[in-house]
Amino acid sequence: MKEKVVLAYSGGLDTTVIIPWLKENFDYEVICVCGNCGQAEELDGLEERALSSGASKLYIEDLTDEFCDDFIVPCVQAHAVYENKYLLGTSMARPVIAKKLVEIARKEGATAICHGATGKGNDQIRFELGIKALAPDLKIIAAWRNEKWNLNSREEEIEYCKQHGINLPFSADSSYSRDRNLWHISHEGLELEDPANEPDYGHLLVLGTTPEKAPEEGEYVTMTFEKGIPTSVNGKKMKVADIIATLNELGGRHGIGIVDIVENRVVGMKSRGVYETPGGTILYEAHQQLEELILDRDTYALKADLGNKFAQVVYEGKWFTPLREALQAFIESTQRYVTGEVKFKLYKGNIIKAGTTSPYTLYNESIASFTTGDLYDHHDAEGFINLFGLSCKVRAMKMQEQGEKLL
Repeated sequence: MKEKVVLAYSGGLDTTVIIPWLKENFDYEVICVCGNCGQAEELDGLEERALSSGASKLYIEDLTDEFCDDFIVPCVQAHAVYENKYLLGTSMARPVIAKKLVEIARKEGATAICHGATGKGNDQIRFELGIKALAPDLKIIAAWRNEKWNLNSREEEIEYCKQHGINLPFSADSSYSRDRNLWHISHEGLELEDPANEPDYGHLLVLGTTPEKAPEEGEYVTMTFEKGIPTSVNGKKMKVADIIATLNELGGRHGIGIVDIVENRVVGMKSRGVYETPGGTILYEAHQQLEELILDRDTYALKADLGNKFAQVVYEGKWFTPLREALQAFIESTQRYVTGEVKFKLYKGNIIKAGTTSPYTLYNESIASFTTGDLYDHHDAEGFINLFGLSCKVRAMKMQEQGEKLL
């Protein structure tokens, strides 16, 4: 019997070409696995395409709820944002897909897993670190890095398919390189390859519109959270996946969540891309709006630092590591009381606060008000400032003593 290889299959040109390439160069039986993380119509026609290209089987695995509950929610709770802009849409999806690739490989008795990520990107790292962490004995084939791979353009890939009797609905026309799931869609290529160019948003956007074209009237939205997990939108209880889908629709309509970024890839180069994350942007903002009422100052500050570290760990493909588990354990401990309701208005790319309530709020109007209350005596601040500023004053006195100018 032939050895089996599991191929991470998206249905695009690259991964479709890899099917006959694997059979020709390695004599493998090819089993395709597509992880459905909410990429909508991109799943249409996948089975027919995979089988007609030479695969013996295609698994389309619905990972949407697992993706949302076990991978997105921890990132939202951490407020994990890479380089202050990127909400980790592709980064979060790769480990859940890698996990499923390993599960199917075990089920089928495969000896190898193959992916179609290029040698310049981050995805090769994310897939391979996930596979190594979960199945160190399985062989990994990275087609684009393999010495037998010599297809360097869309034209060559299409011609290769024709030579192997595979007729596919792909053209050689240039288009954006995109990655889509329920959380976001990314765009790279064409005019975006030059940072001097403004994005052609009329041609580019898929999930929404620009703020300029958004409605002239804003829209109010309310959300509830329980222990840091979103539970409803506008009074309707929903699972996390449905909340994200609902927020995508709302945010897309109002031009929310469009980011143009030049980011630092793990492999060392800078890359420019545009990300649409309408629902995710709203969810991050709503969660933080509630959290700032509830977390004490020291926890809030440390959580911000560890949130940045969490983003880096996820971006670098290190999901299945003790470090990610430890960071997530801290973050989850901070969410114990992040419960309440958030209200905001969506208007032309903006998320505008409209009121936040929580039974665990640390905001005390009696203390915060300009009116003196029982819990705070203005005179107490004098002694505090004297002690808090003591080191500054002692140093200044010493500088004066030595004849140094202080101003």
